[in-house]
Amino acid sequence: MRLVFMGTPEFAVPSLKALTAQGHEVCAVFTQPDRPAGRGKKLKPSAVKVAAGELGLTVFQPERIKTPEVLAKLQELAPEAIIVVAYGQILSADILNLPPKGCINVHASLLPQYRGAAPIHWAVMNGETQTGVTTMLMDEGLDTGDMLLKAVYPISEEITTGELDEALAHLGAELLLKTLDHLEQGILVPELQTGETCYASLLKREHERIDWTRSARDIHNQIRALNPFPGSFTTFHRENLKIWRSRLSDSPELTEADNHESVSVPGEVVSVAKEGIVLQTGSGRILIQEVQPAGKRAMPARDFFLGRRARVGEVLGQ
Repeated sequence: MRLVFMGTPEFAVPSLKALTAQGHEVCAVFTQPDRPAGRGKKLKPSAVKVAAGELGLTVFQPERIKTPEVLAKLQELAPEAIIVVAYGQILSADILNLPPKGCINVHASLLPQYRGAAPIHWAVMNGETQTGVTTMLMDEGLDTGDMLLKAVYPISEEITTGELDEALAHLGAELLLKTLDHLEQGILVPELQTGETCYASLLKREHERIDWTRSARDIHNQIRALNPFPGSFTTFHRENLKIWRSRLSDSPELTEADNHESVSVPGEVVSVAKEGIVLQTGSGRILIQEVQPAGKRAMPARDFFLGRRARVGEVLGQ
């Protein structure tokens, strides 16, 4: 099938590679312009641009997709369908109506749940036990188009957003190929989105700060949801401290700490264990395993704590 592909982050790369490997004709790839990155603020190409270059595909990087020039180029390319995977721009009605077989989106949730820009982050943050991928026939709404196919994926208690993102990227690529195969066979039956929905909004700074009065499980979900980006944080000795990894009640250190009779306040260091430091929360205790001081590299929480000559009883977040 003759296709135009639109995508930007690493999540979209497996889908692009799968299309070319399957023999589809990707006549052009649209991705976001190169953006400044790192301390030097040098322009960095998107993951999709890099992959497209390796595959020898033609790449376009319009600052805005909703322009007469882009529409004219798409008309010239004349794709049978446009594939959109985490592109980062909203398509106009003219573009949506251009390809005869429509614009097909790969979305990282089980629609109609978690529409929006950060479905993986919020599924982990909210402690969901499963998520998945949905292929969708795009319309002018925000992830409101008719659903095509779905694939379910379990969310384990320890998996991070980064790990889940990678798994769903590959699952989405497989589902995309299946969707196009069914489309060519004429056996796809679009399904209207109905029932309860929720919106996965972009993350804000307020979502990153750890509130130690919340439950241990909520905090654990927050930590893994924000790994590897943007990261959750607290304060220690009036300095910001990123928290990258934690563990819940399956740890012997936590069981031992929970049996301790002393009453601790939220954020208090209860004990220092081999695997990290045990902290009191508003409900239960949590083992913090990996942290990152401001301006430093990530390190084991135990090493950080002992290196700062900190003591049991000190409180984080004050």
